[in-house]
Amino acid sequence: MPLDLDWVRRVQANTSAIERRAATLPGRRSVKKDWQAAWLCKAISVIDLTTLSGDDTEGRVRRLCAKARQPVSPEILDRLGMTGLTVGAVCVYHDMVPAAVAALRGTNIPVAAVSTGFPAGLSPFHLRIAEIGESVAAGAREIDIVISRRHVLTGNWQALHDEMREMRAACGEAHVKAILATGELGTLRNVARASLVCMMGGADFIKTSTGKESVNATLPVTLTMLRAIRDYHDATGIRIGYKPAGGISKAKDALNYLALIKDELGDRWLQPDLFRFGASSLLGDIERQLEHHLTGAYSASWRHALA
Repeated sequence: MPLDLDWVRRVQANTSAIERRAATLPGRRSVKKDWQAAWLCKAISVIDLTTLSGDDTEGRVRRLCAKARQPVSPEILDRLGMTGLTVGAVCVYHDMVPAAVAALRGTNIPVAAVSTGFPAGLSPFHLRIAEIGESVAAGAREIDIVISRRHVLTGNWQALHDEMREMRAACGEAHVKAILATGELGTLRNVARASLVCMMGGADFIKTSTGKESVNATLPVTLTMLRAIRDYHDATGIRIGYKPAGGISKAKDALNYLALIKDELGDRWLQPDLFRFGASSLLGDIERQLEHHLTGAYSASWRHALA
């Protein structure tokens, strides 16, 4: 949709109220036993299983894809009655897209590629657009782009909107997740306004972080972005997805995020087409918790390696 500057400028964020609301969540939304196991299985189904390291190899990516296809041991899944469970996607750098696509052939698990000069997003714009096209041509069905933070910090909303529209167009049929790098945006009001502008510009998802910032996903930032998604849906009827990324490594943290999604947006947003966790180590901790649920004992973390 066209940029509505009046709407953007009306957006505010009551930081103290947001932080108070987020702080109450862990104590109010606790689930145990079978219900906790069910929620943890839900968390697995919406994980973007990720490797974004400079020493990534095709072998590591193939092992990660094998884990994506079988995220929890068959014995545990059989006892839980959850056969067929997979993660939501596998997220890699562009160079690793062909290896991931080949390893996931025959499944419905999409490959997501980080793009547009990830993580800083400061390469020449025409190269960022070209990178999107290369990843789509290589078989990536989802593209995680990074916005130019300077547009937010200087209040140049038109430039951010134009950038988002061009990136959306370059993605074609692929879904585009707009990474806001919220830890570098300064204020929750900036987060809220950037979320709205990216949605106006065509983002299918808005995502907190690259995972490379000093501060990544937090519950206050999540609440701010979810309220922006809710307001946008109320005004347009269009559902936009949400992806917290970076720093979510424990099963109990995943439960808090899922509870907040359910509270703020409802059950429809708990499906993989509208919610993802950007994570790597999270899956291992969830697997340990599920095993504890069934056996009463915690296994060593090395038994649940990702790749």
